[in-house]
Amino acid sequence: MAVNALLLSSSRAGNTPYLAHALPFIEPLTTAARKWIFIPYAAVSMTYDTYLEAVVNGLAPLKLDIASIHQHGDPKQAIRDADGILVGGGNTFHLLHELYRYDLLHLIREQTAAGKPYIGWSAGSNIAGQSIRTTNDMPIIEPPSFTALGLLPFQINPHYSNLTIPGHNGESRAQRILEFTCVDPLTPVLGIQEGTALRLEADKLALLGDKEAYLFSGVEQEIPVPIGSDLSHLLQRIS
Repeated sequence: MAVNALLLSSSRAGNTPYLAHALPFIEPLTTAARKWIFIPYAAVSMTYDTYLEAVVNGLAPLKLDIASIHQHGDPKQAIRDADGILVGGGNTFHLLHELYRYDLLHLIREQTAAGKPYIGWSAGSNIAGQSIRTTNDMPIIEPPSFTALGLLPFQINPHYSNLTIPGHNGESRAQRILEFTCVDPLTPVLGIQEGTALRLEADKLALLGDKEAYLFSGVEQEIPVPIGSDLSHLLQRIS
């Protein structure tokens, strides 16, 4: 696979404007790809038109041609005709449900394997993993399967934080990921903090941004991954 992908933990870093922190990460993927198709299916409480407007405004400095898939009568052809694919955040279950509904997963895999750039944030990054079983979202709708794009042979947990709220007795994020590794000890989980991203280029995977990530794998829990780390070893697929 010659995958060329950018997987952002979030659409914002702190109080910065929408997607502003990500512009330096995104720009290298746009030098030869000017026509982008945006997939807004993770949006639930706002319209796809509103979501598209926010993305177009956020990425305006890059001077891209961005259209939304909901504006096209043939979603599959819209993906084929685009130079690159953008997948926004929101509810991961709703996003995956709609991708199955329009039968787009196989096509996106095919197009990205051929080198078409893929940029996702939050839910759009979640679906780049093997499944969506480590999303933070509420399962408001049931997709036919939790199986996702599989651009990466492991799980992602965007917005990773293990902060706890005083007086709150629910499980921490680390405890919930531990539960995943108890039932699936062979599949690693990488927690990426807000403002950071994973850059996938064929057989190379790097951590971008100014915060460390955290790796969960079997009995090894919440292992810090230093800023700028080469994570290419995680691309070895489980047999």
